[in-house]
Amino acid sequence: MHTFIKRLSLIMLALTFSVSAFAMSLQDAKRQGKVGEQPSGYLGVVVSNAEVITLVKKVNNKRKQLYIKMARKNKISLKQVAALAGEKALKKTASGNYIKNAAGKWVKK
Repeated sequence: MHTFIKRLSLIMLALTFSVSAFAMSLQDAKRQGKVGEQPSGYLGVVVSNAEVITLVKKVNNKRKQLYIKMARKNKISLKQVAALAGEKALKKTASGNYIKNAAGKWVKK
């Protein structure tokens, strides 16, 4: 399980950099408070506009495809992989960026 978590961490890091080619980078959107990490393992929209929605859809589609591969490889459910990724993403979220708390509210970390 430790190797799986390390691999998941590397994938999350790669996803962060892979979206930088989009008009608005994921890091910019996070710093500007437009998107945030959720316990579900998927990115969420904090401040809605067309560019943000497009970014979130692209990032979440990429994440889901990677989660599916990891779930198959490790013989666990997609939901389990996504939850582990969400837990990791919440922990790694920089101070001042948004996360969705257990009550479903966006809060600054």
